[in-house]
Amino acid sequence: MKAMLSTRVGGPETLELTDLPDPVAKPGEVVVQVKACGVNYPDVIIIEDKYQFKPERPFAPGGELAGIIESVGEGVEDFKPGDRVIGQAGWGGMCEKIALSASRCTPMPDAMPFEEGAAFFLTYGTSYHALKQRAAIKPGESLLVLGAAGGVGLAAVELGKAMGANVIAAASTQDKVDLAIKHGAQSGMVYPSGPFDKDGKKALGALFKAAVPKDGVDVIYDAVGGDYAEASLRAIAWEGRFLVIGFPSGIPAIPLNLTLLKGCQIVGVFWGSFTTRQPEDNAENIREMLQLYAEGKIRPYVSSTYPLAEAGKAITELAERRAKGKVVVVL
Repeated sequence: MKAMLSTRVGGPETLELTDLPDPVAKPGEVVVQVKACGVNYPDVIIIEDKYQFKPERPFAPGGELAGIIESVGEGVEDFKPGDRVIGQAGWGGMCEKIALSASRCTPMPDAMPFEEGAAFFLTYGTSYHALKQRAAIKPGESLLVLGAAGGVGLAAVELGKAMGANVIAAASTQDKVDLAIKHGAQSGMVYPSGPFDKDGKKALGALFKAAVPKDGVDVIYDAVGGDYAEASLRAIAWEGRFLVIGFPSGIPAIPLNLTLLKGCQIVGVFWGSFTTRQPEDNAENIREMLQLYAEGKIRPYVSSTYPLAEAGKAITELAERRAKGKVVVVL
């Protein structure tokens, strides 16, 4: 089988398309013929050894996939060959076939295309966990989403609307804001590109304050980091919740006196650990998200697709922050 492998530390240009033996299902595993593999920000940093997990090389990036079960190992009773599934791999998805624990697979709705299946769980799972468990967002509350046109950001916009929040989209260009508004945001703002000096940071904070309600915004979903974190936090409401999602603009340094003055919370969101530490809660989230999909309230926006041989280009599009919605590798 073909696999796109990281054989050394580096960017997407270091990936190599390689032939590997077909995997065999061990007890409790299934072998999935991969039809599509979602590309996410962890794929950008895992091949640079900057992610929380550092798999032994060689390995294939790709944490989420959709495909058809080819074979099942001893003891697997919930799946059979021919079943359509969504797989949560962590890494290893950019290959023609993959062996996965059956517990890491979820039946995929018959009406869901493979490209959407491969673009579903990581983004919507992260955002739903963030808004439901970490922020406990309530109908009528306001939600500011930074990076609102990216994969997790656009999912947060759709889910925020579905959960009854008033969503404000923040992104780096007007066309990205327009996309977020098309997907459910009530309003939006364009923020400038950094880096920022002292006056620039002050002006950025003023932009956020002007974009949110007079008394501040109840929940901030920060998928950007860097200087944008502190600037947006200055626009938070009393007892607001600031959700820490990711850091494509760098890990921020936030003065903690702001949390005192605002009476607010800074809340970490790590969906990967949530799925293993609270599997029953995660399973309930999955059921609820699939119901929202069936009702047409959420749907992955796949903006571009690449063949496996061009998986490096797919990761580059994400690394250069050109992507809108989801980028998917198709096989």
